[in-house]
Amino acid sequence: MVTRLAVALSVLCLVLPTAGFGQGFAQGDKEVTLLGSGTSDKDFDSTIFSVQGSLGYFFTSRIEGSVRQALSFVNVEGGGSTWSAATRVAADYHFDLGRFWPFVGANVGYVYGHRVADTWEAALEGGLKFFVNNTTFLLGMVEYEWLLNDDDDSSFSDGQWVYILGVGFKF
Repeated sequence: MVTRLAVALSVLCLVLPTAGFGQGFAQGDKEVTLLGSGTSDKDFDSTIFSVQGSLGYFFTSRIEGSVRQALSFVNVEGGGSTWSAATRVAADYHFDLGRFWPFVGANVGYVYGHRVADTWEAALEGGLKFFVNNTTFLLGMVEYEWLLNDDDDSSFSDGQWVYILGVGFKF
């Protein structure tokens, strides 16, 4: 009981001082993000490194729609290297905690590239934006993607985790 109380008080001490900080989003705000990510399959057997950019628009102070473009580079097991890209649209719901803006959402898009089976993908995502000033924030996000390849009946069991870190700018 004492441990739970201590954790709850610690969280309140972190969140309450930020409540009046003045950061965050309003209806009509736009954001640009520059991100780097790593991807692992569900068994963490292979890894891909990516760069990504996005442009987002806030339809309300909490609901954002965005377009994302990613470019990935891979060393293929058994020889050579390859690249792939993904173009996606996303919708996220944000929670206003002062400097901290956690969010949950989903995205859908198309994956294509060299020696890659072009396919649609869908993902659930969640993350946190932390404002360092009124216009700049750090971003961490995790998503689980399902590759919707028509040739594979087990597409939903063949997903992959995607981990993303970056910086964003509100304007």
